[in-house]
Amino acid sequence: MTDKQKKIAVIAGAGPAGLTSAYEFLRQNIGVHPIVFEQSDEIGGISRTICYHGNRIDIGGHRFFSKNQKVMDWWSQIMPLQGAPALDDLLLEKEKELLKGGPDPECVDRVSLLRERVSRIFYLRKFFDYPISLKIQTFTNMGLGRTIAAGSGYLYSCVRKREENSLENFYINRFGKPLYSMFFEDYTEKVWGIHPSLLGADWGSQRVKGLSILTILKDMFRKQFSSSINKKEVETSLIEEFIYPKYGPGQLWETVATDIEAMGGEVHKNRTVQAVHIRNQKVVSVDVLDKDGVHNICCDYFLSSMPLKELIPAIKGIQLPQDVLKIAAELPYRDFITVGLLMKNLKISNRTSIKTYRNRIPDTWIYIQERDVKIGRLQIFNNWSPYLVADYKNTVWIGLEYFCSEGDSLWEMDERAFIQMAIKELDHIGIIDSQDVLDSVRIKVKKAYPSYFGSYYELDKVKAFLDTIPNLYCIGRNGQHRYNNMDHSMLTAMEVVDNIRSNRNDKENVWAVNTEEEYHESK
Repeated sequence: MTDKQKKIAVIAGAGPAGLTSAYEFLRQNIGVHPIVFEQSDEIGGISRTICYHGNRIDIGGHRFFSKNQKVMDWWSQIMPLQGAPALDDLLLEKEKELLKGGPDPECVDRVSLLRERVSRIFYLRKFFDYPISLKIQTFTNMGLGRTIAAGSGYLYSCVRKREENSLENFYINRFGKPLYSMFFEDYTEKVWGIHPSLLGADWGSQRVKGLSILTILKDMFRKQFSSSINKKEVETSLIEEFIYPKYGPGQLWETVATDIEAMGGEVHKNRTVQAVHIRNQKVVSVDVLDKDGVHNICCDYFLSSMPLKELIPAIKGIQLPQDVLKIAAELPYRDFITVGLLMKNLKISNRTSIKTYRNRIPDTWIYIQERDVKIGRLQIFNNWSPYLVADYKNTVWIGLEYFCSEGDSLWEMDERAFIQMAIKELDHIGIIDSQDVLDSVRIKVKKAYPSYFGSYYELDKVKAFLDTIPNLYCIGRNGQHRYNNMDHSMLTAMEVVDNIRSNRNDKENVWAVNTEEEYHESK
């Protein structure tokens, strides 16, 4: 088939969903030429990696782990698993099971590392396991009074279930009210900006559906009596290992973009899809804005990872229902700010049984539950990959994560003032000494998290309208206004390509990713 005979798929967004769809069109060789338009100058969307003075920031943190083997194989094909020790393992003389014949991360860049998952909660100026474990240390940290209250609250929740009409009730049903108040209530409000009683339970069903006290007990029992654990049987929040690209998630997606172009596809940065033209109920072309002006690009398919708030008003040539316009315009989002701090060292040291370089804490993430600071989560980039840090041996590179809304006081704060606030907060809770800060930077991310309140509850009307346009497909987190993991976003793209290959007309399977049992976290 010649290029002139191929159909054209225009894809809005060079994040995981958009790039996966382009790659799959080419890999499967089904006669579709993909053209990806990315409005920014960066590849990867919110899965991009930002480099600052040689140190790399993973926006939000991305563990490469999926219960879908197709996705795991896909990642491994792009970035093969290491076959030799990484820098930190070499320094510790640490042995781990590696892929025989796999690449050496000390010698090549196109490689994924096998990493240990260590995440904890920082509460009462103490560390708790994440998710909450039932170890003696947990009860010691909580104190006798809180322990008794937590146990009583959990037993009560077992016999008195609440209607799950909010995220608050979702958590209370699984953990009891005292544990919910200690470990979920305040953090959730930090993330979403509203109280969990006003958030839909949908978020819980898509992110932590299978997590509960019973799940934790089952996991502890399984580890005691089983030498091997099937990843499909493990709740995602309980995984102990994951793979991770040498230079962060952005490296994988930059590699995919390069591979797409090598296979004949197109990936264009700094180009914004402004209008989607409909004729005879199908997308026939899109208007794309670049530095030279607006260009009209004809297409046979249009795949959108644009926020629905932007996609709906961009549709031209068809009467848009007023309720659809209103619902899309009012869809809520949560934005995100990361402060990168380069440290001489941290004030806190490693008190776990995990051996670490210079006795640094082993965590990838730390969830900050303290009520007297605004920071929501802390990343230790050294522990994601030693190659994210320019001087791994002598510095610690961390990311302080704040959840906010575009236009609010945090979002509008001066960069220097924001960084100073972040430093003071982490000093205040005893994690760093402000005198040890060597360098700093602030990164803003718009529409990082689609939110589950407001007009979200009328989203089905928007979906029903979009489904009347057979060659328009919504993919990815913002494309579907769903808090998908990276693998879920990829799966939406894979389903679209499969539909086009098999001439399937309905889109139920695309919208079903991360909603039906086949895709749930707890499978």
